[in-house]
Amino acid sequence: MADPSSYRPKPGQIPDSPGVYKFRDEHGRVIYVGKAKSLRQRLANYFQDLAGLHPRTRTMVTTAASVEWTVVTTEVEALQLEYTWIKEFDPRFNVKYRDDKSYPYLAVTLNEEFPRVQVMRGAKKKGVRYFGPYGHAWAIRETVDLLLRVFPVRTCSAGVFKRSAQIGRPCLLGYIGKCAAPCVGRISADEHHELAEEFCDFMAGRTGAYIRRLERGMQEAAEEMEYERAARLRDDIGALKRAMEKSAVVLADATDADLIAVAEDELEAAVQIFHVRGGRVRGQRGWVTDKVEAVTTGDLVEHALQQLYGEERGDAVPKEVLVPALPEPVDPVAQWLTGRRGSQVSLRIPQRGDKKDLMATVARNAQQALGLHKTKRASDLTTRSRALEEIAEALGLDSVPLRIECFDISHLQGDDVVASMVVFEDGLARKSEYRRFQIKTFQGQDDVRSMHEVIGRRFKRYLQEKQKAGEWTEEPAGDARVDDNGATASAVAAGPDDEPDPMAGRPTDEDGRPKRFAYPPQLVVVDGGAPQVAAARRALDELGIDDVAVCGLAKRLEEVWLPEDDDPVVLPRSSEGLYLLQRVRDEAHRFALAYQRSKRTKRLKSSPLDTVAGLGDTRRQALLKHFGSLKKLRAATIDEICEVPGVGRKTAETVAAALAGAAPSAPAVNTATGEIIEDDGAPPAALSAERGQDR
Repeated sequence: MADPSSYRPKPGQIPDSPGVYKFRDEHGRVIYVGKAKSLRQRLANYFQDLAGLHPRTRTMVTTAASVEWTVVTTEVEALQLEYTWIKEFDPRFNVKYRDDKSYPYLAVTLNEEFPRVQVMRGAKKKGVRYFGPYGHAWAIRETVDLLLRVFPVRTCSAGVFKRSAQIGRPCLLGYIGKCAAPCVGRISADEHHELAEEFCDFMAGRTGAYIRRLERGMQEAAEEMEYERAARLRDDIGALKRAMEKSAVVLADATDADLIAVAEDELEAAVQIFHVRGGRVRGQRGWVTDKVEAVTTGDLVEHALQQLYGEERGDAVPKEVLVPALPEPVDPVAQWLTGRRGSQVSLRIPQRGDKKDLMATVARNAQQALGLHKTKRASDLTTRSRALEEIAEALGLDSVPLRIECFDISHLQGDDVVASMVVFEDGLARKSEYRRFQIKTFQGQDDVRSMHEVIGRRFKRYLQEKQKAGEWTEEPAGDARVDDNGATASAVAAGPDDEPDPMAGRPTDEDGRPKRFAYPPQLVVVDGGAPQVAAARRALDELGIDDVAVCGLAKRLEEVWLPEDDDPVVLPRSSEGLYLLQRVRDEAHRFALAYQRSKRTKRLKSSPLDTVAGLGDTRRQALLKHFGSLKKLRAATIDEICEVPGVGRKTAETVAAALAGAAPSAPAVNTATGEIIEDDGAPPAALSAERGQDR
């Protein structure tokens, strides 16, 4: 590991001008390429105290052995040179997009004497016109088959074309009218090239004028009583319209735009692009990348633009590029796009209307792509095994943690403080064993105290169940659903599980249900840093539990904290162990946040009693406590209502009148606890509110 001070340039050596810089390792390989408006200011950031650097940046500067730079005139030139060097050197610490699949394009080889229409993949060639990308090759072939009736362009290979020319007979497509048969001289090279150009114009979105021309020709043929030609033109128009229907109309006909959306987490990002031409979605593609450096959403957008348009012809750059966040600074990128296209390009964030709605669709595709990528990665047994082994090695465990429990605290500015517990077994989520907690001892913004309470409650129940069950040779597991007032709260609903039942052979209650919390984890993960880890360890020590390991995962720098350690454990960003810990932590955060929002929704939900004039919180709670439910209160007489302490006859009459005019399904709310009291007295179902921005 190199010391950055050993190769730091001397003061005054670095120019204060735009440029591009390269970090090289001890073997001379380029490991990072970057650009800067001011090389002096930018490079100075890399040579500050290592403790102040982002972990990934710290890894890069300690891996490097030298730095060099090239001065350019403008920021646009810096952007171009940066892209060139990234493509040339493929640095390991730069953002690298990889396609989630190989996309097929519809290509027209205008560089040949007799242009050919075909499906192409891979690197693009000069002189070839591309359309797409498409999701499937069969979609291209269906579209081409419809268009060949109107534009009978050659689709055969060079070998078939040459053989047909030698024998003087066209192929089958030539006989059925889906090829102009230039191989046998039915059409000249110039005429065939013009036909290919018309095909390209139609695919580029200039469809209206061509269809109107065919319609005029059909009407003229009908007026001249050339009905066969009119019928042929009618069928051609129908074929073109069917081909156009394959592309969804989403924007105005004159709209040419690319929409780029990004879904990201701390370690990875997914990019999705929709290509809209002539108001229709003509193609879609996507990438997934490892975030090997500290990058913002704007940085990811800039890298995506380089990847998308760096090697494209100028006509592939649309008039408008819509993005979720603008690169910083945005002017050089906009100028670079304008230079690539040869005319003005608008780079902006959509604010309203159809374009914003379509951007939301692209964003959902990006989120699904990222989720699919994570699912594929997590479903690999070998990868999961390696992740557990890396965790055991990093934390100094005697064996791999086959069961991991993660805890997180969630609240809204100190109100509705709740906690969650998620369970991963063998690296996979065990949703039937998730639990949620309501903090009972206090309310406020004290995550440390909350974590201590939750860990204590969870393992106190474990000791109770262990004592009831006696000595067991197997470690038991539980799947109880316990209410908020006990040590746990209800479990999340889970779908069917194809894996063998882990509860088999373990201690159960008299009703056959597995014991609650009878199965201890090998590792407890808390969402937080050293204070939260210390609180969790203290709670376990107070209960005399010393065979359960504890660690914490801090969000900001993805550092792993151990009890009583002054410095965190920094796992490599490519570590499968870090990836698994991150998934566990994010799942706990999601589960806690969903519960906290449902609690808030219950608390804010209105009751018919809220509209009764002169009826405060105390008497509302007294009424609900006395009758048990809103249904029973509605059925009570005025005299029965008057029996409630503090409620007079006038108030009772007002309450009865209000309930008589209220909808029967309106729930009552206990404003003290935030609980909804249903009409039938049953506890309410969990509300899946996913709104707002909470902790």
